[in-house]
Amino acid sequence: MNENVIITCAVTGAADTVSRSEHVPVTPEAIADSAIAAARAGAAIVHVHVRDIETGQGSRDVALYRETVRLIRAADVDVVLNLTAGMGGDLVIDDEDPLKPVDGTDLVNGLQRLPHVEELLPDICTLDCGSMNFGEGQQLYISTPDMLRTGAARIQELGVKPEMEIFDTGHLWFATQLVKEGLIDPPPMFQLCMDVPYGAPADPLTLQAMVNRLPEGAVWAAFALGRKQMPWVAQAILLGGHVRVGLEDNLFLSRGVKATNEQLVERAVDLVGNLGSRVATPDDAREILGLKARA
Repeated sequence: MNENVIITCAVTGAADTVSRSEHVPVTPEAIADSAIAAARAGAAIVHVHVRDIETGQGSRDVALYRETVRLIRAADVDVVLNLTAGMGGDLVIDDEDPLKPVDGTDLVNGLQRLPHVEELLPDICTLDCGSMNFGEGQQLYISTPDMLRTGAARIQELGVKPEMEIFDTGHLWFATQLVKEGLIDPPPMFQLCMDVPYGAPADPLTLQAMVNRLPEGAVWAAFALGRKQMPWVAQAILLGGHVRVGLEDNLFLSRGVKATNEQLVERAVDLVGNLGSRVATPDDAREILGLKARA
């Protein structure tokens, strides 16, 4: 059991959730405000995507990241900043001509996924450790071994901590290989992403099996989607891990009751306390993850 639990809040994500909840932030100001509120509620880490202001869809626009990060860093709240670097891996193929990408494709190489990380130097950025079928239809997420090695080497060079996103057991196998090859500085940080179709299911035995395969000295967290989000907070803590909540993964407090990021963090804080653990501070998180102290 983990007695000092880091809570990460995944603030907005990139999925098509804006039309489903008025609480999903879109503009840099709204994303920053929601991240700051989550930090004040007890999140030691905020995980940040940005969205196109006109469409609400996920974006790789460095200017949007620049403004969002500026606002978070200017706030009178301490929080560890985690920027996604997973955008740029979407491939949607044509049914009749599978070699032809169609609308919805946003596929670039490993280095082209990192310009905002290179400029803004967050504490953490994500590294999605494998390709997969992404839900129904013709969409794939592409993250090849060569892309990952190139990205990991550049992230290491920048002095940013990679959070290795693990959507299935093969991803964990490859992430462990990156650790063995010296492309990930200790302690390695893993996020076990459960219940994303069609990756690893949100099943306690599957989570236990993945935890059993983590390399020695790993720091890990886990999350699941929708109504499984809060039960997964308990699952992760009991198995010795850290936790993630937020509107990227779940829009509701209960059936029909839409949540804010702040409310989801508050509920996670209550769960941590009810299990007899304590909520890690940002400084605790920095020590656990081997991050530099805040300037």
